[in-house]
Amino acid sequence: MRNLLIFGGIILTIYIIYRVYRYQTLDEGLDALIRKGAIILDVRTEKEFKTGHIEGSVNISLGTIRERYTELSRDRTYITVCSHGLRSVKAEKILKERGFKHVHNGGAWSDLQEIIDK
Repeated sequence: MRNLLIFGGIILTIYIIYRVYRYQTLDEGLDALIRKGAIILDVRTEKEFKTGHIEGSVNISLGTIRERYTELSRDRTYITVCSHGLRSVKAEKILKERGFKHVHNGGAWSDLQEIIDK
């Protein structure tokens, strides 16, 4: 029983850390950016992308973004998304390191889809 309580406590702690992390890294006003023409950049793998994605989004996986970022325009606004929000933060950082000024973290693609649908 003690081990079960410890395990439950660890899971709860991880979940709380994830929610705080997500709250702190997710950019606000994404719906306004989308209305102004921001491009949704889905950084999941091609296989993940095929299982579901936001209509009109561009798929460049995190694993290839260091090579394929040249396909993107530094003049455009991008919102990075992935399955849970961790890879989108990494992709945002990589693009900003390469001179992109208008990149925002959109978190999980399914969460952003809900915002778009409202």
